[in-house]
Amino acid sequence: MSTIHWTEGHTHQSARWHSENAAPLPQRTVVADDRMKANDAYRQACEGTALLWQGDFHNARQLLQAMGRRIDRKQPRPSTSPSESFHLHRRSSSHRARVLGRLLVLLDEDYTLGLRRAPDVRQACLEAYGPPKGPIAVSLRELLGVIGAHQWRLKGVDVPALGTRIHPHYGVFSPVRGEYVNLVAHTPLPPATRHSPATSTAFDLGTGTGVLAAVLAHRGINRVVATDISPRALACARENVHRLALTDRIDVSGPDLFPEGRADLIVCNPPWLPARPTGSVEQGVYDPDSTMLRGFLAGLSAHLRPGGEGWLILSDLAEHLGLRTRQQLLDAIQAAHLSVVEKIDTKPRHPRSKDTTDPLHTARSAETTSLWRLITTP
Repeated sequence: MSTIHWTEGHTHQSARWHSENAAPLPQRTVVADDRMKANDAYRQACEGTALLWQGDFHNARQLLQAMGRRIDRKQPRPSTSPSESFHLHRRSSSHRARVLGRLLVLLDEDYTLGLRRAPDVRQACLEAYGPPKGPIAVSLRELLGVIGAHQWRLKGVDVPALGTRIHPHYGVFSPVRGEYVNLVAHTPLPPATRHSPATSTAFDLGTGTGVLAAVLAHRGINRVVATDISPRALACARENVHRLALTDRIDVSGPDLFPEGRADLIVCNPPWLPARPTGSVEQGVYDPDSTMLRGFLAGLSAHLRPGGEGWLILSDLAEHLGLRTRQQLLDAIQAAHLSVVEKIDTKPRHPRSKDTTDPLHTARSAETTSLWRLITTP
């Protein structure tokens, strides 16, 4: 068990260290409060010292913002190479997370945050961390993310294709980018599902919140099997399926990518960027070495019924960033003995695609999200 240690007065204190992104254990921890200046906090955090906050909660948030502004003043040098821009951006983001992650708070054994003007974070922490196992020290930055995720879970995300809301859990990719949902909602279903709706079956691989499984059921698929490797995603999908009263139509299973049997339609929306996530929270965005993408393509033929289709929903952002070429994708499709029937494109409408201050704006503004209709090669 990783433990941080600090001294208050002449008393030695300790607490269990917890980080969802597997941040390393701070080597040195000191107590900080409302008297600490932003320059001093920034300097110590850059030197590797963790600051255990014992002042006012809102002052801690302001200090975190002030430290962030000091980091942002040192932007990485511009690059003409999209690939280099991406790696510089990732390195800068990693440094930012590492430095800001050194402002810590202590959660009591029931997840109470004992700071002045602190909100009640117990339910949010229970949802993110599970049953408490004693006091823990966490970064304030992570805790703010936990609080934000709890609000999203309560509020939900509007999904027009369903006419209702999907409620994401902490650490599960949220369907805020509706273009990929709309592709699944409007692409014509394979003939087998239209001709025999009572016996139609679909698989939704890497279901996340369960949103695509729900869309398929909403379109009339009789039975949908939704899979995921993440325990958080499985719990989230099950809760959403229950909330939507679709438990008689959708089975949620894991942790295998493919369930047993064959289906008329197999849908997969893998993480779009072939890079290594820094922690479990990023697993919905990054697919190291395109492992999930390749696994989907390699296993598709063996799990499709005759006349069935595989739908691959994929952004070309990786191509614009120089992380994967279109030819590499086509070669992987061919190597899996698959053929492309059709590629249906849509342009992203999310705010970041129009943010000219984003270091990756050139790639994001050119991005296209596509649904590739795949069949087994005759």
